[in-house]
This record gives sequence, C-alpha cells and structure tokens, in this order.
Amino acid sequence: MRVEAKPPEFDLLVVGGGINGAGIARDAAGRGLSVMLVEQDDLASHTSSASTKLIHGGLRYLEYGEFRLVREALIERERLWAMAPHIIWPLRFVLPQTQSPRPAWMVRLGLFLYDHLGGRKKLPATETVRLNTSALGAGLKDRAGRGFVYSDCWVEDSRLVVLNARDAADRGAQVLTRTRLVRATRDGNGWTATIADGAGERTVRARILVNAAGPWVADVLERSGDHRAERPVRLIKGSHLIVPKLYDGDHALMLQNPDRRIVFAIPYERDFTLVGTTDEPWEGAPGKAAIGAEETRYLLDTIARYFTRSVGADDIVWSYAGIRPLYDDNAGSASAVTRDYVLDLDADDGKAPKLSIFGGKITTYRKLAEHALEKLAPFCPGARGAWTAGATLPGGDFADFDVYLAKLVAERPGLPRDLLRRLVRAYGSCTLDLLGSATTLAGLGDDLGGGLTTREVDYLRTREWAVDAEDILFRRSKLGLHVPAGTAERLAAYLADAAPALSAA
Repeated sequence: MRVEAKPPEFDLLVVGGGINGAGIARDAAGRGLSVMLVEQDDLASHTSSASTKLIHGGLRYLEYGEFRLVREALIERERLWAMAPHIIWPLRFVLPQTQSPRPAWMVRLGLFLYDHLGGRKKLPATETVRLNTSALGAGLKDRAGRGFVYSDCWVEDSRLVVLNARDAADRGAQVLTRTRLVRATRDGNGWTATIADGAGERTVRARILVNAAGPWVADVLERSGDHRAERPVRLIKGSHLIVPKLYDGDHALMLQNPDRRIVFAIPYERDFTLVGTTDEPWEGAPGKAAIGAEETRYLLDTIARYFTRSVGADDIVWSYAGIRPLYDDNAGSASAVTRDYVLDLDADDGKAPKLSIFGGKITTYRKLAEHALEKLAPFCPGARGAWTAGATLPGGDFADFDVYLAKLVAERPGLPRDLLRRLVRAYGSCTLDLLGSATTLAGLGDDLGGGLTTREVDYLRTREWAVDAEDILFRRSKLGLHVPAGTAERLAAYLADAAPALSAA
C-alpha cells in the first residue's frame, strides 16, 4: 500500500512574485515565519518591471488630496535609497512652467509641501531656474520662462523585486517561479493549496494565504473560494517609450500636458530617454500588455510639444506596458484613481486568514509589507517584530557608490572599469560573489555579447531565478538594449545546455 507523503507546511503561502509579494515574503521570513512564495511567471514579469522606475512621493497626487500617501512615500524615499544604493540613486527633475496648465503659485505650493511633508534629509530642496540660461533647459523648444527643480530617486524596479526575493530566500523562504496557484481551500485551521509547475501539480499547506497577485488578485480570490461579485480593483494600463536621447544632461523632466496629465522624460541606459506614462482603463483579463497606437501617438505628441529633437514612430527603440491593479475608489478618470493600497483581511468567525492586497506603488512596498505583517500578527504568535526599516538589501551594504566602485577597480585592475561599474550598479557588494577569484576577462568565461559573460549568466541562474534570455536581458538587466545581434540566441543556447539551477530558492 502506497503511503502519501505529508504535504509541506508553511506559516504563509504568498501568491505573486511582484514587489508586494516579494516584500511581504522578505518581511515575514525575517520575523522567523516559514514562507513559500509562488509566482506563475518570472519574478517582476508584469507590473513591477513596467513602472516609470521612480522612488518618489508622487508630486501630482497632492492635487488629489493624497497627503497621507505622499507623506509615507516621501519618508520611504530616502529609506529605500539607504537600503539599496546600488539600484536606487537621486535624480533631479526639471518642471518647465512654460506650457503648464497649472499656475505657478500652485506648482510652488505643491513643491513646498513636497519638500517638507516627508522629513527630507539628504536630497536637495527645490530651486527655480531660468530655462534660457540654465543647462537644465537644453533640448527644450520653449526656454523663455522658468523651471522648478526638485528631487526624487531612480530605481531599477525589477532588480528591487529580485533582491527582496533573494533576501527572503536567504532568510529561509522558498521562492518558486513558473509555479501557479491552481486552487486553495480552507481546511481546518489552515489552507490546503494545489500548486503547479512544469513537473505537474502538488499540494502544500499554510496557516495563512496572502494574495499579492497584482492584476490577478481577483482571479486568486476566485481560486480560493471567494465568489463575491464586487471586487475593489481597477486595472489601468500604463505604457512607456524608449527613444534616442532627447537632450543632454543627467536630469529628468516632468512635462505637463494640456489635458493636465503628467509625462516624464528620464535619462535611460546612457543612450536613450524613457518617456511615459499613459493611463488607460484595461477592460480585458489580466495578461501581457503592449502599448497601443493611441498611447504611442500621445507620447510622441508630448515629445514634439516639448523638445527640439524630432522623433517619429520609426525612432522608437523599445516600448513596454504594464497593468496596474489599483484600488477602485470610483474616481472619474484613470489618472485620478488612488495609488494608495488597501489590505483586505478575511478571517471572520475563526476562519483561516486570507490577506488580499489591492493597489500600492513601488515606493511604499516596504511599508505595505510591514502593515501586512501587523495585520497578520494576531495569527502569528511568537513572530518577531518589525525589522526592515534599517536593513539593507543584498549588495546594499556600502555608503557611497563611487567610493565602493573605486575600491573594486583598484583591487581588480585587470577587469574593465565600465564592466565593473555595470556589475556594481546591478549587484552592489554581491559583485564579489559573482566575480569569485576572476581578475581578468578570461576568468569570467565566454563573452556571449556586449560584456555578458557565462559567469554572470550562471550567477543569475543559481542566485536570481533567471531561466530564459528575456529574464536576463530585460529584467535582471537592460542589456537587451545594448548587446549585438545574435547575443539572445547564444544566450538561449547556453541556457538550454546548462544544468537546472537548484540553489536560488
């Protein structure tokens, strides 16, 4: 007689490998809880890699009275920068007033609040410049007026997700990609869940189910026995263009359109400018999104309105789009829908707890995770308290990027400085783990193109859950914009021949 193996048991089963799921898994694991995270695709393969890549308070949210959200985000802004200085760094924004539909007094008031709401310490305060005499006006068509200059931070969004998952795994969590939740049922004082990957289905048990599935949050509610007709989620598509560099300088621009919507133009990967985002209602089922013709036209029209450099559809280097699962506050327009988050705890009458996450933004992910664990605390006796506020992410244990890079360049003079700079920007101090004993390019294995070596690929496979070429070229990095023709094919062939990666989880 065959005896069925007892299914593994966890304190938390987290569904969704975007920023919220990874952040909750990390926080929970650090409190001593046993955690399994399942993601149906790659980590950050949807919304969390399709952002505008900013750690910011959300200046425009002040216009909608979102003062609590803006304050929380502004406090988190410098905190996250300190946690991950390799993938987060300051960025100055120029807000031209020349074509603003908002009066100057309103913009100044908003920037005054922005400077003072969140306890800014390291980022510089707002200043005013004359666009016709300042280098910050370079490339703009209309330089006759003034511009306001303020600060936020840039983030490598998909890497932020991966580093949270890496830290969760280092603290004991099991992180399973390409693994989906089939169904989950309450069973006694916990949940019995069926999960499926390429090898088939299996069963796990958990005391608590966390639904952090992003655009799929309603689907996971269905799969876990919740058949309510009303779901407080509103799907909004945001799209971005990558075009050849529109202007000189390392500053970004916040562009105000006649319809009062905001579009950012941001230096991207040295040679390009990122332009976005749009806000369009998404009426279909969640899935892989792509920019539409109207969105492309809207962003190209914005470029034409503001910049001297001419850009057409044929000049677009790349585009991406994501579906944002925002909490439905019944706002009239997509742009006005709140970016705040709501944590819905279903645990009445002694039922096994289920926590569903609605809304949120990358900047507040750490605080969201902390709040989630606070809500779950009554069901987690013996768990440790909050800890993430001062804890660095993997690779972030240094104070100054340039100082750390200079030290590494001095220690490894046989490796190109540009390569080391790229690696430190991605991996921080974990670059030492990637390099191992290598002191020359030959020690890093074969170059698959554009400086992507087999040593780096192996690191991404075994430490960061990378499986295919897209994972590596467009999520773990943006090398896909730089590598020569044929690199993706060589990389795919190398991955196909490589042994399965076992150590990431």
